[in-house]
Amino acid sequence: MNHLFNMSGALLRSIQNYQYYKSKNGAVAVLLYRYFLIKHFILTVMTGSDIHPDATIGKGLRLPHPNGVIIHQDAKIGDDCLIMQQVTIGQLAEDGAPVVGSGVYMGAGAKVLGKISIGDRARIGANSVVLINVPSDKTAVGAPAHIV
Repeated sequence: MNHLFNMSGALLRSIQNYQYYKSKNGAVAVLLYRYFLIKHFILTVMTGSDIHPDATIGKGLRLPHPNGVIIHQDAKIGDDCLIMQQVTIGQLAEDGAPVVGSGVYMGAGAKVLGKISIGDRARIGANSVVLINVPSDKTAVGAPAHIV
């Protein structure tokens, strides 16, 4: 497990570095952001995840089992979140991706879809399909999810 956790950390660092150098000007910056994009691709294959390099990801995101984690490019994730395996954070047929607050826990297999917001410290139950806003400090479970 430590090996995968280290790879997920390397994957997240490659995304941070890619975003940093993509925002800079100059030939060195272009080379470095392309390098980190390639590194991101390799780590994506190794971890079995699909985290778009342009997604907004806060500090301290933890992916203890990154296999199957999908994060849409327009998703915004706050600080100190814990996302388990097989979680999808994405959009529905129409535009708009979730905005996830800080300190959120998402259980294995959860699907968080559409232009919704997940409040700070909310909890998403395993295998839940969340299509509604979840207030801070609340728990959403079920398919479709409801607040408990």
